[in-house]
Amino acid sequence: MFDKVQAILAKQLRKDPAIITPESKIKRDLGADSIDILQLLMKIEDQYGLVIPDQALATFETVGDVVAYLEKLEQPLNI
Repeated sequence: MFDKVQAILAKQLRKDPAIITPESKIKRDLGADSIDILQLLMKIEDQYGLVIPDQALATFETVGDVVAYLEKLEQPLNI
């Protein structure tokens, strides 16, 4: 799952995937703003046919936070 999120972020933010780690802070380290985060989640929602609640969005600080949330959903959704 990390590889998928990493690839989406790298493309969206025009970053080298090698600098994106689970510990990377989405805003501070990768320079994403709120719109970038929203676009990332919309891309994930579209790709996997799911809806990420706004309450969850507010908890995503690192790339690992996004991955952990998606991995919780992975089994029922077969992502």
